[in-house]
Order: sequence, then C-alpha cells, then structure tokens
Amino acid sequence: MENNNESREKLLEARLEKIKALEKEILEREKNLKNRENAKKQILLRLSPTLWNDIAAWAEDDFRSINGQIEFLLSEAVKKRKGK
Repeated sequence: MENNNESREKLLEARLEKIKALEKEILEREKNLKNRENAKKQILLRLSPTLWNDIAAWAEDDFRSINGQIEFLLSEAVKKRKGK
C-alpha cells in the first residue's frame, strides 16, 4: 500500500511539473503576443519641405518629436473620423 502511495505521489509530482511548464509556456506566449500587438509599425513618409518645417515647429511648441507629432496628428484624425 505504501509503495502504491509513493508511486501515485511521484506521478502527481510529474503531472504538477508538466502543468507548471505549460503555464510558463502560456505566459511566455501571451507576453510575446502582447509585445507584437504593442509594437509600432514603420512607414516611409515623404513630406514637402514646407510641411516638414511646419510640423517641426508645431512639434517643438508641443514638446514632441516630429515623429511623435505626426503620430499624434494621425491619432487625432482617426478619433475624429470614428466619432462621426
């Protein structure tokens, strides 16, 4: 009987280790998915020098980078469009 209990205990410990490994893998996959969702996409954008200078001045007034200003302006335009 005692030997049987030891066998079952070892089996349960092995299962527990498998479960822990699976949980760890799931958490890692969730983290990777979240990182991919939050990753920023890159685009090539051509602007006239005049528009570039205007955005640069505006960005400086708002204490943003030019890239940050363009992203802000695009986000605001999308929010406005969705609101209609």
